[in-house]
Amino acid sequence: MRGGRLSSVLVVAVSATVLAFPAEAGQHPVQAPGGRVAIFYYPWYSTPARDGGWAHWYVDRDGAPVLSTAYFPSRGLYSSSNAKVVDAQMREIAEAGVDTVIVSWWGWDSPEDKRLPLVLQATARHGLGVAIHVEPYRGRTPESTAEAISTLHAKDGIRDFFVYDADRDPTADWAAVLAPLQGVRVFAQTTLVGKARASGFDGLYPYDVVTWNASLFRRLCTEAHEAGLLCAPSVGPGYDAWFATNDLLVRERDRGATYDRMWKGAIRSNADLVTVTSYNKWQEGTQIEPARSQIGRPGYEGAWGSSGLTAQRAYLTATAGWAGRFRSVARQ
Repeated sequence: MRGGRLSSVLVVAVSATVLAFPAEAGQHPVQAPGGRVAIFYYPWYSTPARDGGWAHWYVDRDGAPVLSTAYFPSRGLYSSSNAKVVDAQMREIAEAGVDTVIVSWWGWDSPEDKRLPLVLQATARHGLGVAIHVEPYRGRTPESTAEAISTLHAKDGIRDFFVYDADRDPTADWAAVLAPLQGVRVFAQTTLVGKARASGFDGLYPYDVVTWNASLFRRLCTEAHEAGLLCAPSVGPGYDAWFATNDLLVRERDRGATYDRMWKGAIRSNADLVTVTSYNKWQEGTQIEPARSQIGRPGYEGAWGSSGLTAQRAYLTATAGWAGRFRSVARQ
């Protein structure tokens, strides 16, 4: 769901705390990640030439296809099954100072599941970790989620799992299936700290960068730490889903200032890790993947005073700067 020049932003240095989890606090006590940055990634794009049809790039409006995003990718409308594209994306993500790619996953045999090996190969080449974003696919239950976590951990060595819309299922159901899991960290997409703890999650993240902003992060992380949970605030550049969903709610990018404010709040919150919403969710306008100007599509012109090719990559550049600042604070 839903969302000044970098050199002029003053980052308030707040020492990062290494959490000591009380024995009774969680089902899977884990060490705090320590200044790591993770980004949500969507391997769900298809094109006729490579996949036999379009997926996610267009929506139907009165029987006619309409581009589903307010922006336009610099690399064009690509297929997520194109190994060269995926490799280039992982290289960009690594160069932006990100440690982990959180891959959108919609259940067994979904397009995203079938493309996971391609992502794993590319991340390995570029020294990136992989986590799974367990999406609200049809038929998902706490039981099926725990089963998938166990299988993906055993098969691919994946350790971190982020469960979107965790609040939709009863606390007792989560607690029963998460307790037996070993060797993994499971994060709930929620701002309800008490529910996340009672459900047996190891941490939480908001994901949504339009409902929530940086003013949430300090309170959320303070409450999470008091409950013995990891806190992974979600930062994003903005939000605009009108083309895809007719949603009138917009969070303007403000030439990069929105992204700066969210990063500044995340660092001040004493976060354990920062999650970025997103690398390439074009339909909600949260992406930081390079974009170019097209008629009716603004690109990132003016972001941090940039233009042209520099503007196209401005959010990757900014991410690298903020990731470095976050790590330097976490080391103190």
